[in-house]
Amino acid sequence: MQCYSNIFLYPQTHDRRTTHCLHPTKLSVTPQQQISHDDDVTNDAKSKLITSASNPFVKHCLKLRNNSSYRRSHASVLVVGSTPIREIYRFQESSQDKNITMDCLILPEKAEIPNGLDESTDSIVHVSSVVMRKLSGLESTDSIKAIALMKIPASFLNLDDNQKHCKKWFPSAHRILVLDGIQDPGNLGTLLRSAVAFKWDGVFLLPGCCDPFNEKALRASRGASFQLPVVTGSWNHLESLKEEFQMKMLAGHPEHEGLIKPTYSLAPNFCDSLSDTALCLVLGSEGSGISEKSLQACELVSIAMTGEYESLNVSVADKAARLLKLKHN
Repeated sequence: MQCYSNIFLYPQTHDRRTTHCLHPTKLSVTPQQQISHDDDVTNDAKSKLITSASNPFVKHCLKLRNNSSYRRSHASVLVVGSTPIREIYRFQESSQDKNITMDCLILPEKAEIPNGLDESTDSIVHVSSVVMRKLSGLESTDSIKAIALMKIPASFLNLDDNQKHCKKWFPSAHRILVLDGIQDPGNLGTLLRSAVAFKWDGVFLLPGCCDPFNEKALRASRGASFQLPVVTGSWNHLESLKEEFQMKMLAGHPEHEGLIKPTYSLAPNFCDSLSDTALCLVLGSEGSGISEKSLQACELVSIAMTGEYESLNVSVADKAARLLKLKHN
């Protein structure tokens, strides 16, 4: 595989509304004169080695990992670990999705390209163990074989007040998982992974949810945020989606006295009755459950569980997904 000599990318800000992907050959780079004078950059016949965390490229990657607004403005994200990178790459190959772009593969010093990633990108850079620890955010990088600098996929949409063309948000809208105030990135990542595994058509993030490209969310999702449409928006957007596709709105909520509306049990016969119905399933936050708006707008459903669980929230999302028959019959 060819490794570019001017690999130290310094991406510029891109407007996500007009540009979703940018191939590595079109990225701007630091001036060659600056690279040649950097003491922290070593050249060999095949690639470059970065040894200092003060390198501009390293600083850029750290901002991508730590700052959500910086990620959005550059439409880029840092994916840590060969497993999620490999899963994203396999999805890209199997689906022939041209909207997923890997700008650069970052490897430990003297490391070979991990199996399955040989053809993932032509842009390779090696880094010292100090830089690898800095980029990964982990004390030990023994298990980290690769880090990828990737474009945020075009299937991710961050809606504003003027975006009402909901037919373009999801290729299909038969089953949409709606997350209401999920702030824990590990839980959000697990839900995204579950949505992919059970073949949901997409995920809608209401206000209060964490960034799906947060480093912990990416680690928990194992690349799932690249494999299905993820849309962030308001209840007004969600209601437009509901009206356009005539969707039933369900929300997970515990069954107890004092509710102003009935709670239906997610029994098999209830799920069978919904098999041909387009629907959204709203799951609430870990602590407070669904919001007041979700409580008012949705039919409430619960799952019979052993133990003393207080709510149908993210902790039982997998079970909810199974019971709701995620695909058409």
